[in-house]
Amino acid sequence: MDVFAPFHDAVLNAVAKLQDNGIVPADAKLGAITMEPPREAGHGDLATNAAMVLAKPAKAKPRDLAEKLLPLIEAHEDVESVEIAGPGFLNLTLKQSFWPRVVRAVLKEGEAFGASDTGAGQMVNVEYVSANPTGPMHVGHCRGAVFGDALANLLSFTGHDVTCEYYVNDAGAQIDVLGRSAYLRYREALGEDIGEIPEGLYPGDYLKPLGAALAAKYGDKLLKADESDWLPTVKLEAVDAMLALIKDDLAQLGISHDVFFSERSMLEGENLVMETIADLTEKGVVYEGRLPPPKGQVDEEWEDREQLLFRSTEFGDDLDRALLKSDGSPTYFASDVAYHREKFRRGFNTMIDVWGADHSGHVKRMKAALKALLGEEVDLDIKLCQLVRLFRSGTPVKMSKRAGTFVTLRDVVDEVGSGPVRFMMLFRKNDAPLDFDFAKVTEQSRDNPVFYVQYAHARACSVLRNVREVFPALDPGGDALGQAAIDLLNDEAELTLIRRMADYPRIVQQAASAHEPHRIAFYLHDLASDFHSLWNRGKDSPQLRFIHQNDPDLTNSRVALVSAVKRILSSGLGILGVTPVEELH
Repeated sequence: MDVFAPFHDAVLNAVAKLQDNGIVPADAKLGAITMEPPREAGHGDLATNAAMVLAKPAKAKPRDLAEKLLPLIEAHEDVESVEIAGPGFLNLTLKQSFWPRVVRAVLKEGEAFGASDTGAGQMVNVEYVSANPTGPMHVGHCRGAVFGDALANLLSFTGHDVTCEYYVNDAGAQIDVLGRSAYLRYREALGEDIGEIPEGLYPGDYLKPLGAALAAKYGDKLLKADESDWLPTVKLEAVDAMLALIKDDLAQLGISHDVFFSERSMLEGENLVMETIADLTEKGVVYEGRLPPPKGQVDEEWEDREQLLFRSTEFGDDLDRALLKSDGSPTYFASDVAYHREKFRRGFNTMIDVWGADHSGHVKRMKAALKALLGEEVDLDIKLCQLVRLFRSGTPVKMSKRAGTFVTLRDVVDEVGSGPVRFMMLFRKNDAPLDFDFAKVTEQSRDNPVFYVQYAHARACSVLRNVREVFPALDPGGDALGQAAIDLLNDEAELTLIRRMADYPRIVQQAASAHEPHRIAFYLHDLASDFHSLWNRGKDSPQLRFIHQNDPDLTNSRVALVSAVKRILSSGLGILGVTPVEELH
């Protein structure tokens, strides 16, 4: 339920009357008209840009149009007054009798408050993590994993049919390296002294259990075979083992995927990659040509030769792209294009890819390829997640010995817990660098956002527990709270808190539309701040305390408010994939 929707409707109704009178053209586009809280406190409860949006089509000054809209909007039964601000904004002040409805709506809908069916069941494919299956998850994967999972939750909350997908890069040179690295550990498990790990192979200790498993399953059989015979077998075993490791790592963060799609599967049988190249060829966007050498860098794989190229520059890219390597096998780019084509064939017109920032150079080429293949039929949004830098009390964290070259996701989760990791990974926009300090994330202070929000939830739970001792008959979780005399809540701090709760559905919808789950984390921090402020005012002003032994009606109304806050905090944390806590120790 969007509690502000009726006021948006009131504005549209007012505009319709101006259209009937010929003041605003009948064909004026109204989609850009918004209704949201004003940017500055003291400028009313809501603001609309209707006069600004309609001024040009109406060939009128925004303020003149605002003056015509003002009395029509002010006639709404829940509007106290309307004022014109700046170049033509209309600021609405709502009657105090409106705000109790917000609390009752939250109590009635519970954690479903803010949910919607705006997605209308639209199928959305969210692909995230998709790390090469060559080792455990590292902290760099962690941010994209949490972002993608929270975004999927957010889209589901707003009525989309979401499929969470992991693209398994189980073909190519890195899998050959994995197979050879696993074979080395297999020989080690059979008692051979393998010495230093050769350069170019994966050195991490995480491959030792795989080597032992291979030894237990095959004995010394693979030692007697040629590489051409043992490598395919070891690669399959290694990929399966690494995927099991990855799934277990992700489970530590509460993350699971609906689909694990194999790159290798596209190269077998009908060969979907070559089929995709044939589609591009048929559309006339493929040619034989030469690519210039990379600018400003050395690329050992670059060859000055005739090769099959996609006309990527015709669709917004900076450079045409190779589709086949010199040995005739498809490039990574060609496989990626085929994969997205396959997602479309599975019914996904809307696709969201979550990539690391190091893949930013691939964005234009992927969008160019899909535009060439599918035109406007597909909507691809690629979200880039910037790097995570780990610190401990301001000092950079050293790499993990077990992983060989990086800090593992499991290392981080084991130390601070899944909830703090997930919240902090989302408490900054995905395309901004993120500093993660173990000391800061675990300290119990206002400076730690996850603690601050969880403390608000725990405080609310404490009130609901304590009220039972004073009023045993009161059910703080029941429907009876919805009948409380919520109009008794008239202190400005209480009304500020209610206004913040009323904004939750709008924040959810905006976050879903923009594919930005960090907005939920920011909102929860603001809601927690308002709740803590009210709590602190109660310490200085006894009349604002939540429980009054001699005033059950006032107690009921404030407990209703607290219960509503708790439900929204729980709802928002649920979208982020964070379990709310009821007590902090």
